[in-house]
Amino acid sequence: MADEVSIDKANFHNRLSTLVTAWKADKRSGNNVFGDVGSIAIVMGKSDEVQNFHKANAMQFWLLGYEFPATLFLITLETIYMVTTKKKAMYLEPLKDGAKMNIEIMVRGKDVEENGKQFERILETIKAAGKKVGVITKDLSGGPFVQEWKTAFADISKDVEEVDISPALSSVMAVKDENELRNIRNASVSSAHVMADFFVDYMSDILDKDKKITHRALSDKIANKIDDEKFFKWKKAPQPFDVSQLDWSLNPTVMSGGNFDIRLATEPDDNNLHAGVIISALGLRYQTYASTVARTYLVDPNKSQESMYKLLLNVHDAVIKELRDGVAAKDVYNKAISVIKAKKPELVEKFVKSVGAGVGIETRDSQLLLNAKNTRTLKDGMTFTITTGFTDLENPNPQDKKRDAKYALMLSDTVRVTAPNVGDAFVFTRDAPTDIESTSFFFNEDEEEDKKEKPKPKKDPRVGAVASSNITKTRLRGQGAQTQNEEKEAARREHQKELHDKKQREGKEKYGEGHGNLDGTQEKKFKRFESYKRDSQFPNRVKDLTVLVDSKNDSIILPIMGRPVPFHINTLKNATTSNEGGFCYLRINFLSPGQGVGRKDDQPFEDPNAQFIRSLTFRSKDAGRMEDIKDQITDMKKATNRKEQERKDLEDVVEQDKLVEIRNRRPLRLDNVYMRPAMESKRVSGAVEIHQNGLRYLHMGAGRVDILFSNVKHLFFQPCVGELIVIIHVHLINPIIIGKKKTKDLQFYREATEMQFDETGNRKRKHRYGDEEEFEAEQEEKRRRAQLDKEFRNFTEKIADAGKGDGITVDMPFRDLGFNGVPSRSSVIVQPTTDCLVQLTEPPFMVITLNDIEVVHLERVQFGLKNFDMVIVFKDFTRAPAHINTIPVESLDGVKDWLDSVDIPYTEGPLNLNWATIMKTVIADPHAFFKDGGWSFLSTESDSEGDDEEEEESAFEVSEEELASEESSEDESEFDDDASAEASEEEVSEDEEGEDWDELEKKAARKDRESGLDDVEKKKSVPKKKR
Repeated sequence: MADEVSIDKANFHNRLSTLVTAWKADKRSGNNVFGDVGSIAIVMGKSDEVQNFHKANAMQFWLLGYEFPATLFLITLETIYMVTTKKKAMYLEPLKDGAKMNIEIMVRGKDVEENGKQFERILETIKAAGKKVGVITKDLSGGPFVQEWKTAFADISKDVEEVDISPALSSVMAVKDENELRNIRNASVSSAHVMADFFVDYMSDILDKDKKITHRALSDKIANKIDDEKFFKWKKAPQPFDVSQLDWSLNPTVMSGGNFDIRLATEPDDNNLHAGVIISALGLRYQTYASTVARTYLVDPNKSQESMYKLLLNVHDAVIKELRDGVAAKDVYNKAISVIKAKKPELVEKFVKSVGAGVGIETRDSQLLLNAKNTRTLKDGMTFTITTGFTDLENPNPQDKKRDAKYALMLSDTVRVTAPNVGDAFVFTRDAPTDIESTSFFFNEDEEEDKKEKPKPKKDPRVGAVASSNITKTRLRGQGAQTQNEEKEAARREHQKELHDKKQREGKEKYGEGHGNLDGTQEKKFKRFESYKRDSQFPNRVKDLTVLVDSKNDSIILPIMGRPVPFHINTLKNATTSNEGGFCYLRINFLSPGQGVGRKDDQPFEDPNAQFIRSLTFRSKDAGRMEDIKDQITDMKKATNRKEQERKDLEDVVEQDKLVEIRNRRPLRLDNVYMRPAMESKRVSGAVEIHQNGLRYLHMGAGRVDILFSNVKHLFFQPCVGELIVIIHVHLINPIIIGKKKTKDLQFYREATEMQFDETGNRKRKHRYGDEEEFEAEQEEKRRRAQLDKEFRNFTEKIADAGKGDGITVDMPFRDLGFNGVPSRSSVIVQPTTDCLVQLTEPPFMVITLNDIEVVHLERVQFGLKNFDMVIVFKDFTRAPAHINTIPVESLDGVKDWLDSVDIPYTEGPLNLNWATIMKTVIADPHAFFKDGGWSFLSTESDSEGDDEEEEESAFEVSEEELASEESSEDESEFDDDASAEASEEEVSEDEEGEDWDELEKKAARKDRESGLDDVEKKKSVPKKKR
């Protein structure tokens, strides 16, 4: 047993120190959390597996990593007292080494008198520490030890006030450290693995084969999966991962057939699984840290159920996005309610009363509920189980009126609150998908199609024994036949139409009525500028009453009416000089409303209707001084504008956390690499190291750059095939400063040319010439390039393994799908990857995430042009569209195929559009934009051209009956080919006299109306409606 129990001393001291530090800080700030207690008493009684985890044993697990039954902890600001048995005391004794505060261990034995004295000493310590003692009022533990303590404590209960310390303990344990987050991640990933890779397959197989199984039996089947060690050694398993540390924190439960309890407070019943709405919930625990995942699966859903589920998805996503550092818990719940009220206010009563609770050692921390009353503030590092759902929903079209008339919907995820400006909260259970496509199952489609009887073809009595398949609808063999390319184009058009329709629906749902603008046209605020706070700060030379430039305070001081008057440089527009009549005139122009037509014309003013000074003019015979003052003002204005621009550029730069270095071993390292952007003007190589939470680039010039895994959005490896360098490229979430410039892209590379590395050493090279030597050199070059690719690829995979907890994976460009284009200054090869569209060869680099793309428009697509342009519009409409210009027209089909394969809607047009004006219109009122058709205006022209072609072709289509009658009449015709030719010549000769084109067109239109061809043409040009 002694070998098995090993308490982490460093962990114990750090967490105990965290508790005491928070306690002291609360005393200084008003005792709002700890309630001004002088001591904290935590008693743990008999171990009870039924009670699961509660505050008392959760505190023990948090400090020690183990549960110590029949043990009392008394914590003061200076000392921690532990009362326990002899065997447990042996495990606790090593904690005294290196302790930051006093630790006193009292060993209980069989001597009742001695045990009583120990409790008396604890009680004296409580009274000496203060009049208030913190206890866990809702203590679920019991047993003889707890009863003995309660009896002893009753003696001083009149002298000491008991204060519930549970909220304080919850606040201390709520913010998780790195080890705790890793354990919760492992538990969550395992839970999502069971849900997505076992339950879904097993459940769908049961329904597909029409088997019978009860909810209880299915839940037990899931619960027994924890014993399958092979199942938990899957490809995406986090490393290191110990399967033996897994346990159930929430026993699996399955609900269907109208009996739903989304509070998960009941055991699964004995009813059979019903193919309708199915809710499944489960949670695994890893090293005592819990997780929860719940999903709703829809079997053959109707439109109403799909609509309700999409609404729940929107609410769930809104709640997760609202989980930010500094947000109050009640605001998260209110966000969910506001989304429901905006779309279906009648469902507010059927929504859950809490959208989640804190999760850690306790599966559900009751002190950290996300409801309408909790005012606790969320902090970076907190973890929550986010649970959203609707109950008692009515099904308007139930397949089974008894079991499908009422249903419920539920989603639950384990989520971490991230730091400000890092992004949305991180969903640990994201491997179990929630989208409608992944959670809907359709088993009755094939059966319904089989039931429909196919109409029998009508036989034409005039055809007789001739097979109808031998009679074509056209006179020529090639007429009307589709080539392979045309079929491909038709399929692509159909798919694109679906994508555009889906994008239109999503836009309408996302930007509901009254959404307003997207802050893209946010009004500028009036800024106050202060030159001096008091008169004593004026320069000494103001007494001279001359024009004075004070660069230190960014001001100029002008003599007006015998007084020095300061003006801040930001109130000035410019300064000019002119010479006339022996005097030099200095004209100082100020900013005022209504002047200029440039971008600064919208400069805000506190009161635009007030009176303003446009300019002041001073004259002097000292032309040199006036010129000097003008130059000083101009330089100061430039310097101020430059500072303001630098400040704006650095607004989105986030200060990274510190890199945690690997101390116990040498970090993985890649030497002889160069970094872009370079730290110095000189070209000096360096090395890249992999540490615990990020990368470090060590520059040979004594500089270094740290990149944290939490700030990495994409990681790319580009081999040297067809290139001169091999690349490891890192695309960041938030930019960092390299030198004096900010960047979101860092690149580590090594040249693959023979000039860079000479592997011959000091040996003399034999210069031989001939085809044989050239062949050997080529082979050697290939081998060296392959070795270089292998070395960089292996290192990139090691980076991905180290950053697996932050979702980092290696992406690689597909060179076969690449195309030439000009994204910036020069023509480069642009290559798609699995998740992005990249250009990594020449700076400035381009990395566009495919999930960020709203729509792609291809410009200048028309016959005769050799190039076309690509415009990428992002889902964030405030972000300027990206342009890739001058793409060869030979790549057009390849680009279309790739865009279609990754489900990105695209359009094409013959002209370049003014995208700045278009995006301003979209940002101003996105609801009105999508209501008026959204992006459909981009494809209007091409669609109309296609409709004209279809109308022209439709005039020449004939039915089978007409075709048969024409063939039979040809055999009975009295005229031969020559006779018809002569007749046509006679008609031409008669018409040659005098009729112009207008008369001929009118005659043709009249004949069409008489023959009914015009009506046929109109009918056939009307497109058929989709079923």
